[in-house]
Amino acid sequence: MRMNERTYLSIEEIISLPTLSDTNISDNGKNVAFVKKTASWKDNKYRNHVWINEKDKGQCYPLPPEDIDSTSPIWSPDSSVIAYLSPVGDRDNKKNQIFVKSIDGYSGVQITDEKEGVSNFKWEPAGKGFYYVAQSKEAEAIKIRKERYGEFHRIGKEYQNNCLYYIEIEKVIQDDKDEHENSVVYQLTDGKDFHIHVFDISNDGKKAVFMATPSPNMGDYMNGDLYILDIKAGELQKLNIDKLLGGSVCFSPDGSKICYSASIREKDYYKTHIQDSTLVIYDINSGGLTLPLTDFDSTVIPLRWTVKGILIRWQNKTNYLIGMLAENGTVEMLSEEADSFIMDASITMDGNHISYNKAITNETFEIYLDDKKITNENRFFKGKLKSNREIISWQSSDGHEIEGVLSTPAEFDENKKYPLLVVIHGGPAWASFPIFSDCFNEKYPIEQFIEKGFIVLEPNYRGSSGYGNEFLKSNYRKLGIANYDDVISGVDKLVDRGIADKDRVGVMGWSNGGYISAFCSTYSSRFKAISVGGGITNWITHYVNTDIPYYIRMYLGNNPWNDPEIYAKTSPMTYIKSACTPTLIQHGEKDARVPTPNAYELYQGLKDMEVDTELIIFKGMAYSPDQPGMNVAIMKQNLTWFSHYILGESMKDTRVL
Repeated sequence: MRMNERTYLSIEEIISLPTLSDTNISDNGKNVAFVKKTASWKDNKYRNHVWINEKDKGQCYPLPPEDIDSTSPIWSPDSSVIAYLSPVGDRDNKKNQIFVKSIDGYSGVQITDEKEGVSNFKWEPAGKGFYYVAQSKEAEAIKIRKERYGEFHRIGKEYQNNCLYYIEIEKVIQDDKDEHENSVVYQLTDGKDFHIHVFDISNDGKKAVFMATPSPNMGDYMNGDLYILDIKAGELQKLNIDKLLGGSVCFSPDGSKICYSASIREKDYYKTHIQDSTLVIYDINSGGLTLPLTDFDSTVIPLRWTVKGILIRWQNKTNYLIGMLAENGTVEMLSEEADSFIMDASITMDGNHISYNKAITNETFEIYLDDKKITNENRFFKGKLKSNREIISWQSSDGHEIEGVLSTPAEFDENKKYPLLVVIHGGPAWASFPIFSDCFNEKYPIEQFIEKGFIVLEPNYRGSSGYGNEFLKSNYRKLGIANYDDVISGVDKLVDRGIADKDRVGVMGWSNGGYISAFCSTYSSRFKAISVGGGITNWITHYVNTDIPYYIRMYLGNNPWNDPEIYAKTSPMTYIKSACTPTLIQHGEKDARVPTPNAYELYQGLKDMEVDTELIIFKGMAYSPDQPGMNVAIMKQNLTWFSHYILGESMKDTRVL
């Protein structure tokens, strides 16, 4: 390679790209806090740090100390203090606690000391303290049982639910001086009947609203309810909501109404959950409901209710957009309708100032304040070649229109046939986007694939989000086979276009993408190499091992005992005798969503069929690695696998990857 020849980002450089998230604007509109995630190669860890951008001073800096993680920044009502979460405790048992820091004065002060940590929190409207969610205290009877008999757990019977607490800052400081313990924390719910997920506090500080399920068990997600708490009186009201709740709720400025996302919940809930949500406004005084966004064919998330309306965020195909919703249902767009992915947004109560985290096509995320970019993370691409990412579309075998992201080299030749790799996203209710971000594609080195001479297709197969309810539901009882048709028709589109070599095609994916890849491995002979990451291989055995069996029922329409045929038809292992494609299998040891028996079944089946295969179990890993080094290993293993079986390169010693 010549000295001045430009290259694509290496795997280590891809993983080193900072990821920005959790933007939060101060209510005076002058300061923005956000979280920057970086790879610390020295100690092989990912680090999360809160950064502050002060508009008047033109400064952008991290909160000290930089060797301690910090997340979830929230400005105080008077805009002078930043609160955040930071882990405290022994090296292997750190739990997030609330800290506060003045931007002009004292350094970080620890506010909470919860044994199991704080999951989320909000400022008290006058800035005097915090409402927060943390696990309920262990019952005295359970403590006695542990001492007498040892530790055991009745599955489906015993839970420590999340409760709502309040703590006052001045009392914490005074309590520290007096060396008292636990005298400043007020428990507002008892944790016996429900587990709190998200909540909001009215601007007058008199009421709390929260979404809660009977337990933290994932299977209870379908049974969520809304509660309103009169904080002073301690009176709790359960709202009569016959809907499947989403993940956000907020008060109107005057506290008389709440807004939340929800979808229809009927007796046949297998079908109805596979459906985008709309927004609902509930009048607390009258108990009346209004649905201002019934014509939105997409999940809509309320972010904050301001005096000018409700800040909302929604997906439209490969774009995530924000807008201001009025109570009459009209929406004022606050972002461009195309070429825009806004991960999160924060707005002042008067609705006059906004910050958000946005990526556009072929770029990574940046933070914006009032539409002005205040970060410059895309500088990492300076002097480097970049793949070009574009949206293409094709028709599947049954006429469904499918979109996908096509990545091509910087010097793409339309008249040349390239080896093709297909990278399949998880979900299935998610999508691939034409942006650079390792938070969406952390296991497959697309830039390195491009540098090797491949082109890459990321299909948004049926069931992907952002394409409307009918597209979501078209995956119902058609998992695997219909997904395969969506993928292979995209391959055929590129072959017919003359830019893909039909004899040099590989496929890979993680989670649901791993499932579809496993299906390709056993169902098809069209591919030269396959990689299955954390994928489902046998729906029947997966049903009794996963922590979300209800999810399978939603897509297959029943349990395996009542409808074994659909479970067999959609399982990759059913077609194992047809398997002929070299298949790499990667799996996290502690993945509760897709446990390792899936990987071992496919591995043994392929070995019995004398198909080239390799199984790699990543110790301590669940869905995603928390070590950059492990991320490097996953990417290099995939790069080596496809380079060998498709390009004919020698197989490196994978033991050292």
